[in-house]
Amino acid sequence: MRTVVQRVARAEVRVGAEAVARTGPGLLLLVGVERGDGEADADATARKVAALRVFPGRTPMDRTVGDVGGGVVVVSQFTLAGSVRGGNRPSFDGAEDPARAEALYLRVAQGLADLGLPVSTGRFGAAMEVELVNDGPATFVVAVRGGRVEDR
Repeated sequence: MRTVVQRVARAEVRVGAEAVARTGPGLLLLVGVERGDGEADADATARKVAALRVFPGRTPMDRTVGDVGGGVVVVSQFTLAGSVRGGNRPSFDGAEDPARAEALYLRVAQGLADLGLPVSTGRFGAAMEVELVNDGPATFVVAVRGGRVEDR
């Protein structure tokens, strides 16, 4: 599972004219579920994201999203499982089956909510517009495999 974590001043997700998710200061997560990912990966992702100290406090990166009272917007992003290695058109063979991917992406969102964070989600499988103001900019990649956070 690969998750792009962006510290945001604000973020909003729209499907057509409808705003389906938004936050003020907080995090925007783009979650890519890869073939073979499981519940342990979703759970580890939620725990890691909630514990990331990426907000300023005594130092530029000292506080968690919960510490600052921030919200989290979680968006499914299957293209993170894409490969551009062989040619110019991305291959998405590494992306998980949509039904399983949706369940795991929602498990990440629920895991964050269970940790006490305000969470909203995009709409799985929909064409979404994601608007954000990246704060910093501060962007990180959390990669989890086998329930363990990997070093890139």
